[in-house]
Amino acid sequence: MASNDSESIGAPAGAEAPDRATDAPVIAISCYLQRAAWGVWDTEAALLPADYVRMVGGCGGVPVLLPPHGLRLEVLDRVDGLIIAGGADVDASAYGQPAHPHTASQPHRDASELMLLEAARERALPVLGICRGMQVINVFAGGTLHQHLPEVIGHADYQPAPGVYGEVEVATVPGTLAEAVFGPRLTAPCYHHQGIDRLGAGLKASGHNPEGLVEILEPESAGDWPGWMFAVQWHPEHHTEDERVVQALVDAAQRHQHRTDERR
Repeated sequence: MASNDSESIGAPAGAEAPDRATDAPVIAISCYLQRAAWGVWDTEAALLPADYVRMVGGCGGVPVLLPPHGLRLEVLDRVDGLIIAGGADVDASAYGQPAHPHTASQPHRDASELMLLEAARERALPVLGICRGMQVINVFAGGTLHQHLPEVIGHADYQPAPGVYGEVEVATVPGTLAEAVFGPRLTAPCYHHQGIDRLGAGLKASGHNPEGLVEILEPESAGDWPGWMFAVQWHPEHHTEDERVVQALVDAAQRHQHRTDERR
C-alpha cells in the first residue's frame, strides 16, 4: 500500500503526520551537474560530496539537492534554508573581469545560484555560503574576487594539491555573528585558489586569516540582508568534529520555519 507523502520513513503505520511547526527544517543545497564515474557508469550526473548531506542531517536538517538544471525558483517556498555549496570558480565575466588562465568556471551553475540567491533574499530565507558559495554571495552583491591567490600571497597553501585540503586559521571580529558562532578564533580545512577582493555592497568581513584574506562574510547591518545570511571560505562539511556553522544554519532555518507557520 502506498504511504502518505507526509509520513516519515520508519514511522508506525497509521501514525498521524507531525505538525509542520515540529518538522525538521528542510535545507536545500546547490550541487554540481557534470560528468562523473561510479560503478559501471561514466555519464553526466547531479552530485555533491556526501559530507554536506551528512552534516546537515547530523545537525537536525533534511538535505535536498538543487541541480543547476530544470530548476523552478518556487522550490524555495518548500524549504527552510539554503546552502550555496563549494565547486568550480565563479566566471570572471560575472564581476566584469577577463578570466585568468587558472580560472575554471561553470557559467550554468553561476546563473542558477545567482538566481537562487535573489529568490532566497526575496523570501528572507536563511542562506549559508561555503567556499565557492561565499564567493558567489560576494559577486551577487557586486563584489570582486582575486582569481589566483598564489599570485597575490606568494603560495598555494590553501589548495596544496589536487584533492588535498589545506588548513587555515581564522580570527573573528568582536561583536559579529562570526564571533557568536565560533568564538575568537578557529582552525578549519580549506581548498580554494580564489578569494574575496572587493567586498560587495551590504557585506562585511567578520573573519580573516593571518594574511588578512577574508574568511567570513555576513551582512553589514540587519537591514542589508533580510533574514539570516552567513558565508565561510573554508569547508565546514569536511570538518566533521566541528558542526557549528551548519548547526547555526539549521537553527536559523528552524526559526524561519516557525515564523512562516505563524503567518499562515
